[in-house]
Amino acid sequence: MWTTAKAPSLAEMEAMAHDIFGRLPKTFHDLCEGVILRVEDFPTDEVLDEMDAESEFDLLGLFQGTGLPQQSSGDVARLPNLIWLYRRPILDYWAEHDETLGGIVRHVVIHEIGHHFGLSDEDMAAIEASAG
Repeated sequence: MWTTAKAPSLAEMEAMAHDIFGRLPKTFHDLCEGVILRVEDFPTDEVLDEMDAESEFDLLGLFQGTGLPQQSSGDVARLPNLIWLYRRPILDYWAEHDETLGGIVRHVVIHEIGHHFGLSDEDMAAIEASAG
């Protein structure tokens, strides 16, 4: 079986991410209306610079847009919120850790949704720590 196994393509990983998102509780879906989920091999150079990343493998995912706490009903039309997953850094992380690929993708999707909800990395780390 392992002789035919290969890394998922961009399309396959995007399908995996959408499937994982679809299995999250309905409350997540309701609060994420209009959020677009995309997968690319790597972040752009602009994103790497903006995030002060040392390597193109430093980011597994990214939320871009206006989080729920910053939105108001009087907002002028804005670009849609995006959640990016970066395939190659995710695969690299998977190769170096004892976790399933689906578990890693699920973690990244939920983490980036957390940013959509207005949570910081520190907030999410505290929530994960308290959850065990």
